[in-house]
Amino acid sequence: MQNEKIVIIDYGMGNLRSIQKSILRLGYETIISSQPLDILTAEKLILPGVGHFANGMKNLAGRGLIAPLNEMVLEKKIQILGICLGMQLFGEKSEEGNTQGLNWIKADTVRFNVKDKKKFKVPHMGWNSLSHKSVNPLLNNINENDLFYFVHSYHIVCKNKADIICSTTYNYEFTSAISFNNINGVQFHPEKSHKQGLQILKNFIELL
Repeated sequence: MQNEKIVIIDYGMGNLRSIQKSILRLGYETIISSQPLDILTAEKLILPGVGHFANGMKNLAGRGLIAPLNEMVLEKKIQILGICLGMQLFGEKSEEGNTQGLNWIKADTVRFNVKDKKKFKVPHMGWNSLSHKSVNPLLNNINENDLFYFVHSYHIVCKNKADIICSTTYNYEFTSAISFNNINGVQFHPEKSHKQGLQILKNFIELL
């Protein structure tokens, strides 16, 4: 096992064990924690998430995690990966609960507004490819025909297009991966996306 301290943040929302197992398969040590001290001593952070945006922010605040996260991400510039809801929480606000987010990136979270509701069900569930919008180390050894697993009713809309590294089409094009300085996020679930998902996690862990 490699010794880098990777902390998966437990705020009561997400596939924590699946992510931990995936990282262990890659040969890295990782812990699941809701303790501020673990966040403050982490070398890499992962914020997973499945569920309601407003509940996610409420849980982060209730466990006293917002201040240590701001310190590590905004001041110390530790690399962080947001997964699904975790990425959405990085933004300014969400339609889901009309709630403010962490305000780390200039983006809002909106509900899918599909035209053909019979053909395009919400939530969006299933396998889709990524259209690469920029060269980014998070995408090393990822091809545009690789498929990733999605399950979500909301997606982010970035105000700064330079933050978008991937998009995916489901009735229309939406942002499926972002990178802004040390802040990285994916709308899909790498822990459910087989070897290509493991590659995304490996790429994140190897970020400097």
